[in-house]
Amino acid sequence: MSKIMPISGFPEWSPANRVVEQYFLDRIRRTFELHGFASLETRAVEPLDTLLSKGETSKEVYLLRRLQADADDPRGASDAQLGLHFDLTVPFARYVVENAGKLQFPFRRYQIQKVWRGERPQEGRYREFYQCDIDIVDRDTLPAHYEAEIPLVIGDVFAGLPLPKATIQVNNRKILEGFYRGLGIADPMETMRIVDKLDRIGPAGVLAELVAGGVTEAQAKACLALAEISTADGSFADEVAKLGVTDPLLEEGLAELLAVVETAAAHSPRLCRAELKIARGLDYYTGTVYETSLAGYERFGSVCSGGRYDNLASSGSDRFPGVGISIGLSRLLGVMFGQGALSASRGVPTCVLVALTADSDRPAAMRTAAALRARGIAVEISPSAAKFGKQIRYAERRGIPFVWFSGPEGESVKDIRSGDQVGADAAAWTPPAEDLNPTVSGPIG
Repeated sequence: MSKIMPISGFPEWSPANRVVEQYFLDRIRRTFELHGFASLETRAVEPLDTLLSKGETSKEVYLLRRLQADADDPRGASDAQLGLHFDLTVPFARYVVENAGKLQFPFRRYQIQKVWRGERPQEGRYREFYQCDIDIVDRDTLPAHYEAEIPLVIGDVFAGLPLPKATIQVNNRKILEGFYRGLGIADPMETMRIVDKLDRIGPAGVLAELVAGGVTEAQAKACLALAEISTADGSFADEVAKLGVTDPLLEEGLAELLAVVETAAAHSPRLCRAELKIARGLDYYTGTVYETSLAGYERFGSVCSGGRYDNLASSGSDRFPGVGISIGLSRLLGVMFGQGALSASRGVPTCVLVALTADSDRPAAMRTAAALRARGIAVEISPSAAKFGKQIRYAERRGIPFVWFSGPEGESVKDIRSGDQVGADAAAWTPPAEDLNPTVSGPIG
C-alpha cells in the first residue's frame, strides 16, 4: 500500500472525541425538539445556479462529477450542474418552495447534517463539517417576534452543554443599510461588506477601503462610529441617535433590534449583546443577524450564526420569509479539542466487560451480557479466556469501569477503579448512574 497522506480540512475524531460529538448532537437535537422544531434532512447536492446565486460562494462550492463522465452522456451533463451544499439554509429554502403545498406555516424545522465548503483549513475551520440549524418560515409575512425567539432557543442549547458562557451578539442589517443611506452613501451593501471585515483588517483598513471605494472620509468615520457601538441593553438606540443620522429604515431596524435585546434580557439575562459592527457575510440576510462567541474563546470567532431573510425562498408571487441560526458544531468542537477543553470519561460506550474463565464459558457469558443489555447496560465479552489480571488490564485500557465474573460461588462484579467487588445478579444489578454511559466534561461557564 502506498503511503497514506492526511487530507486537511476533513476531521476524523478519535473514539473519545466522537463520544463528545455524539453527546453534543443528542443534547442539541433534544433541545430543538423541546422548542417544537421538527426534523428535516435534505439532499447533499443542489443545482449550481441555486448555490451560486446566494452571495459570494463561487470559490467555496465543491462540484459533483463522475470520474469517467462522458460528454455525450446526459447523466454527465446533469451531474456537472450539481454542487455539494455549503450550508443548510439554501437547501432548506429550496425545500420549502418545492413542498409549500404540504407544509403547515409557520414551519419550524431543525436540520443536523454535514456540509462542504472550499475554505482554507485552519483551527476550527474545515472543508467538511456538521451544522445544526433551526429555522422558522412563514408565508408572505413573518412576525418579528420570531427574531427574538431564536436566541432564546440557542441560549437553552448552550446552557445545557459543558461549555463556557455563550454571548449572542445581535445587530440588524436595516440599521446598517438605513444609516448608510442616511449618510448619502450610494452603495450601502458594498459598505456593509467592507465594514464586516472590521475584526480582520481593523478600523484603519476599513477606512482605507471605504475611501478607495468612493465613500468620503467623513462618511467612513461615521460608519466606524456606528460599528463601535456595543451595549448589553437597549441603550444602543440612544448611542445611534447621538450620531445625528436619520432614515426610516434605520428607525425600523432599531425598533426590531430593541425588541430582540429586551426579550432576551427578560428571559435570559446577559445572553444577548447589541454589536452594531456585525453584518454577516452572506447576501441573503435582511434583518436581525446573530453571531455567538464563547467566553475565553472570542479570538476563534463565531460558533453559531444566522439571521433574518425575506427573499431567499420565493416562487413567482409566493414568498416565504424566515429567520434561522446555525451552530457550527465541528468548528466549535475543533476549537475546544484543540485547546484540550473537552473530554469524555471513556472512549467506549461499554460499561461492563464479562470475563471468561474458559473459552467454553462463552455461551453463558453471552446470556449474562444479554440480560444486562436488556436493561440498557452496554456490555462486551472478553476477547479470550486469559488470566483474570490480563482481562482486567484489557478493561482498563478500554476505559471500561466494571468487570463481571462468574464462578462456582456465583456471579460478582468488580469496579476496577476502586477494587470493590460485590455479588451481583445480571437480572437486577445496575451501575451507578454516572457510570452507565460515558460522561462529558468541559469548562462550564
